Formats: sequence, structure tokens, C-alpha cells
Amino acid sequence: MKKIRACIFYLALLCTGAANFSFTLLPSVTKPRNIILMIGDGMGLAQISSAMPFYNGVNAFERFKVIGLSKTSSADNYVTDSGAGATAISIGKKTYNNAIGVDKDSMPQTGLFELAKLNGLSTGVAVTSSIVHATPASFYAHIKNRRWYEDIAASLLNKQCDIAIGGGYQFFTNRKDKRYLTKELEQSGYKVIIDSGSFKPITNPRFIYLAAADGMPRIQQGRGDFLQKASLCAIENLSKNKQGYMLMIEGSQIDWGGHEMNFDYMKAELIDFNNVINMVLDMAVRDKHTLVIVTADHETGGLALTEDDKQRMQFIPKYTYHEHTGIMVPVFAYGPGAESFGGIYENTSLFDKINQLMGW
Repeated sequence: MKKIRACIFYLALLCTGAANFSFTLLPSVTKPRNIILMIGDGMGLAQISSAMPFYNGVNAFERFKVIGLSKTSSADNYVTDSGAGATAISIGKKTYNNAIGVDKDSMPQTGLFELAKLNGLSTGVAVTSSIVHATPASFYAHIKNRRWYEDIAASLLNKQCDIAIGGGYQFFTNRKDKRYLTKELEQSGYKVIIDSGSFKPITNPRFIYLAAADGMPRIQQGRGDFLQKASLCAIENLSKNKQGYMLMIEGSQIDWGGHEMNFDYMKAELIDFNNVINMVLDMAVRDKHTLVIVTADHETGGLALTEDDKQRMQFIPKYTYHEHTGIMVPVFAYGPGAESFGGIYENTSLFDKINQLMGW
């Protein structure tokens, strides 16, 4: 009878909050060896919802069991830009719009790539923008203004990013300061490839692959499966480091379609991103040591899916604005430590969660 009364007493404490303490049941978390962070620039729930009915394959987003929501405001604006949005993820601090890897006082802060390198991991980015664009730059550079592209390009000499694949060769070969940066990078240990044709995979532990003068062509302009091939090439080279790697893959032009308020442009880019997510998830399922995180830096366009009076099982996409919005964006996670990414939190928490999982 005493045991029964004791059980009732403790149960009452838990249910009523009468106890003067609280606790959280934490799941047993396995440390991942590798982290693949996938950012759909400008990708909100409306973008995902609108594109998937047009896709004939597997909806990659439905494969995730852990889903969260990220609050994206910057330090100086409820509506973030890509620089502040990606920097918040990279350094774990809110900053001002246009910042790259610096805090709200313009001071450089240690980011995820630097922590990865300090702990023996390899790092890389694969994008459909230029590699000096705001999102990729936020992971390897510390620059006060996202539009200082030549300064961002020169930041690669600091070797915080082992592999970079995307566009942007004009910022390396046709610079205002007349520096031929590709030669400097090669002298520092990088292999530099400038090739605007179809992507040709290479094998090298440290390389920069520049496939366009600035951003890559659209899917609608014949880019094909560039991002899938680039991501796979990056993974194959980075995975040769047995201590692990961190790779950031960006579907950059989902955002650009939103800025143009061009639904077909956005849809094609998001379906391409979906293909890359599926490829990465397939690899992670086999590997069992890779944490995959898919999120966005912000939503673009305020996309609404309105009723079609003529065809009730279809929708009419309508953009409300040609810039970013302050809507929360989804976070999808799979692999070791994925359970840490459920819930609603600030975008800076992505840095904190990764940092804690890796023990950095």
C-alpha cells in the first residue's frame, strides 16, 4: 500500500508541476561522422507543397521522420536576406542583412566549417549560384558585405573550404584588382577547374570547380543534373577523409524563381533539388554515419496556393511579393542525431545543435 501511495504522490507531482524541479527525457544520440546541410534558398512550405504534385518520382521530403521549424529574422530586420540567414546557421549568431560570417558588430566569428577543420573534418560547398554568393560564402568567409565578391573569392585562400563547385569564375579571373586568383589558389594547394561545359567529375582532396561566369544556367535553360553530379563528386572526394566531412549543398535558384514571381522557374529548381535530396538520402541510408539536414535560409515571394474554381483538385499559384518574407521555414533531418532537430527554434539553433552533436 505504501508503494502505491508513493507512486500516486510522484505521479501527482509530475502532472501538476508541484515539484520544484523539471527534467527532459533526452534520447540516446549517436554522433554523426559526416554532416550534409542542404539549403533550398527561398524554400518555404508553400514552395514544397506546390512543386511536389508535378513530380513523378519519390517525394524526398516525405522520407524524413523528424521535422522542425526555423525562425529566420535577422538582427536588424524581421525579414532576413540570404547573407544574414546563412550566417546565422554558420556562426550561430544573428547578424545584419548583407553580412557574411560576421556578427551584428561586423566582427568575424568562428563558423561550422572552421570548427570542422579544427576537428580534422573536410569541408565543401556545391551550389547552382556562384560559389561567392551569399549562402555558400557564409560558410567559409568573413566579409562585411555580401556584394564584395572579389574579397569573398580571395577568402578561399584561408583553406576553410576544401571543395567548392558552382559558378563565378569572373571573380577569380577578371578582377578589378588584376589579381589572377586561380594561380594563387593553385599555388596554395587547390586544383582549379574552369569549365562551362557539362560537369566532369574529378578526384582531388582540394579543388574549386567554376562552371559559369556567375550563376549557373537555370534548369529550364539546360543545366541538367549539374547539382546532382556536383554533390556526388563532392561527397566522393570528401568521404576519403576517414574523420568525416561537412558539405553544404544549395538549391540556389529556388529563390531566384521567387524573386521573379515565376512559378515554373521555381518549380523546376525545387524538383531538381528534390532529386539531389533523394540521392543524398539514399547514400545516407547505406552509410549510416551521415546526418542530413534540409532547410531554407528564408521564404521568397509569399507564395499562396489559391483555389482553382474551374478545376477544384488543382490550385492557382499566386505570389504576394517579389522579395523575401518572414515566414518560418521547415527543417528536415535524417541520420544520427536527427531527433535533435524537431520543434520550433531560431535559425541560430541549427549551429548550436550541430555543435553539440559533434562535441565541438
